[in-house]
Amino acid sequence: MTKPTAKPVTKPVTKKKYAALLRGINVGGNKKVPMAELRAVLEGLGHGDVQTYLQSGNAVFSSAEGDPDALARGLEAAIEGHFGFRVPCLVVDGEYLAAVAGACPFPAAELEGRQLHATFFSAQPGPERFAALDGPAYLPEEYRLGDRVLYLYAPDGLGRSKLAEALARPAVVKGLDVTTRNWNTVAKLVELTRP
Repeated sequence: MTKPTAKPVTKPVTKKKYAALLRGINVGGNKKVPMAELRAVLEGLGHGDVQTYLQSGNAVFSSAEGDPDALARGLEAAIEGHFGFRVPCLVVDGEYLAAVAGACPFPAAELEGRQLHATFFSAQPGPERFAALDGPAYLPEEYRLGDRVLYLYAPDGLGRSKLAEALARPAVVKGLDVTTRNWNTVAKLVELTRP
């Protein structure tokens, strides 16, 4: 009599939800990336549950890959291969986005979405990058630095913000991939990347 062979135990593949934040697409007719094509590119990379939000380069997907930087580089390469131009991408997971929202130093619930923004960085910027910035000179606009994110309160909106201009100078952002989203978008991405 032969012994029954034990079936191998397979662990279920754990997938995490991510948001891809693309920088500088669909602005003024430059770097056009239709959202349907972006979804197809993400699906072509093997990602699941793909959704896009607005036309400004926000995509949500699930992946078993645990390295957001590797996901970002893969997406950048796929976009360049598909569209013929490079688009800087930041990929963050849902837990990080929820932490960013939870750590907001400004009263987000009391402000309009256009008044509050989050600027995401590819790496943590050191305080020396902001040393030459005279914060009080920009009041009532204010900023606070978080974990790879800068919170910007601009009561008249980003388009009129002198502080946003100063924060976008090369001395602050050189060598980093940086992209900004208004608080309505941040809140929606938190919702879309919940487990």
